[in-house]
Amino acid sequence: MSKCSADETPVCCCMDVGTIMDNTDCTASYSRVFANRAQAEETLAALTAKARGVESEPCEITSTFSDVADGVKLDIDFVFACEAETLIFQLGLR
Repeated sequence: MSKCSADETPVCCCMDVGTIMDNTDCTASYSRVFANRAQAEETLAALTAKARGVESEPCEITSTFSDVADGVKLDIDFVFACEAETLIFQLGLR
């Protein structure tokens, strides 16, 4: 057995999921500058729909629009009920 500090199963060198995902990171953040507010709002609606498709309990979504030199900056934080949902959401965006 290796000298890894994580709890490993000696037979298959597997780790318990709780070793990797401990529910401490339940927030996914998104930030991007758009040419105009309409594009930013369209993206907010699309990402909100994706988050709603993943959530087991209502996801807390906080968004802000800021005028910048290049257009409109959209910042969003998605706070999910558990880290697995956060990971599923992030992987779904790739």
